[in-house]
Amino acid sequence: MSDIESPKYKRVLLKLSGEALSGDKGSGLDMPTIENICKSIKKAADAGAQIGIVVGGGNFWRGRSSEGMDRARADHIGMLATAMNALAVADVLENMGSIVRVQTAITMQQVAEPFILGKAIRHLEKGRIVIFGCGTGNPFFSTDSAAALRAAELGADIILKATMVDGIYDKDPKKFPDAVKYNVITHHDILVKKLQVMDSAAAAICTENNIPIIVFNLDNPDNIYDAVMGRSVGTLVTKHKPEK
Repeated sequence: MSDIESPKYKRVLLKLSGEALSGDKGSGLDMPTIENICKSIKKAADAGAQIGIVVGGGNFWRGRSSEGMDRARADHIGMLATAMNALAVADVLENMGSIVRVQTAITMQQVAEPFILGKAIRHLEKGRIVIFGCGTGNPFFSTDSAAALRAAELGADIILKATMVDGIYDKDPKKFPDAVKYNVITHHDILVKKLQVMDSAAAAICTENNIPIIVFNLDNPDNIYDAVMGRSVGTLVTKHKPEK
């Protein structure tokens, strides 16, 4: 028998927030933080997982807080911010020896491939890490919606949502010390209880396509690898209620 551990989830869509890439700086890019995240991603890819990544752009631009600016234009600026993050993550992974492709939902052929589903799947099948920038390419949709959409299109086994909180709680744990963490919860409960896991459009896509989600924090970047391997981290969102 081989001593090499196999991933539980063969094809994974990892959602990285832009804020996670800024580390303690709060904005911009913190390269040591990105390197630690990428080490875990590479470890999972080297174990045999096919990994697609959707990146946010909040470390550069928060479109919804751009007072007085046209919403569509603000969202387009945010999409460009995600492209910068995608290129930064790609550069770090490539320096570690991974083969990476960046695809963007807004065409910018000098720096990235356009998003083409067939090519993305082919890259994954060849063991390349694919990073998706520019969200869905449309304003009024978040990068959470982009992550859910790409996961559905790619036939991903799971969405890994790396956040700044160690799972899903019944209320904001930063405001309420008595907040209770869920280990397992259903898609239905997220919608009915209006838990702030992802926006309603993203949640609906996951529900309709029965895509499980693991929500965890990046205080320990190895959580990415552990989640891919099937270890218990964060909160699992699934179709069926857990057995008591």
